[in-house]
Amino acid sequence: MFNHNKRLQYTVRVGESNPGLANLMLEQFGGPQGELAAAMRYFTQALAEEDPGRKDMLLDIATEELSHLEVIGSIIAMLNRGAKGLLAETTDQQAEMYRALQGAGNDSHVTQILYGGGPALVNSAGQLWNAGYIDTIGEPTADLRSNIAAEARAKIVYERLINVTDDPGVRDALTFLMTREIAHQKSFEKALYSMDKSFPPGKLPGDPRFTDTYVNTSRGEGDSTGPWAEGKGFSEVMVPNEKNIPVDGGDGHADVALTAKEKAAVEAFALRGQSDPERDPVTGADLGTLQQESKS
Repeated sequence: MFNHNKRLQYTVRVGESNPGLANLMLEQFGGPQGELAAAMRYFTQALAEEDPGRKDMLLDIATEELSHLEVIGSIIAMLNRGAKGLLAETTDQQAEMYRALQGAGNDSHVTQILYGGGPALVNSAGQLWNAGYIDTIGEPTADLRSNIAAEARAKIVYERLINVTDDPGVRDALTFLMTREIAHQKSFEKALYSMDKSFPPGKLPGDPRFTDTYVNTSRGEGDSTGPWAEGKGFSEVMVPNEKNIPVDGGDGHADVALTAKEKAAVEAFALRGQSDPERDPVTGADLGTLQQESKS
């Protein structure tokens, strides 16, 4: 059971109305790297988690992400508040109101006209939030890695948002939210490596013939190497050629066993659609070219 505290986790102090900036902030409210996506990702993972420690961690972080959703939503609401009142009460002439909303091409009509100045579950381009942002697969060794990456992406978005405003209060609150992404990354990484077996993800081992091989498929100028190819854990660098491809030693073709009935049907289908390499018919494109040439 959730119990809401009416005080924000971090105080929001916005210096002045700025509908354009509010629209950019929507990225962390209803965007793919935003707080709602994070909260839903970790909450759904927690419900299916069998390990009591990880379950508790995921519920803690999921609930904190909801508090962050409240913080970023409050920033958006405060940035929109002045324009919201002006738009609702039509205190400006129509042309002046349009210029105010569209100042510097900020597309703030997304929050003003469509949502009346309130935070909406869309990203900064107006794309509706959707559950496709939740990439949980139900395997902790994979999900924790995804969570680490999600927190990293969110941190980068917060850095970019900090860089587009000089409002001290907004920057302060965004810095707090960015910093919490770092803390969550640490928690997820520690949880990942607290498992006896965290790599490779899942249960099944890889085929030992291929797990320690790096395949150098992009060769030529700029070809390089490093620990990702020849470091610890890699025993071979393979350069694909006629001798080692296919790597399983087979003939490199796809094959399937068919019943007599299936084979006959497939052969009939292939015969019906067979092309004639000797045939060179006149096409509409050819006729169009001939007409142009005749006119010239």
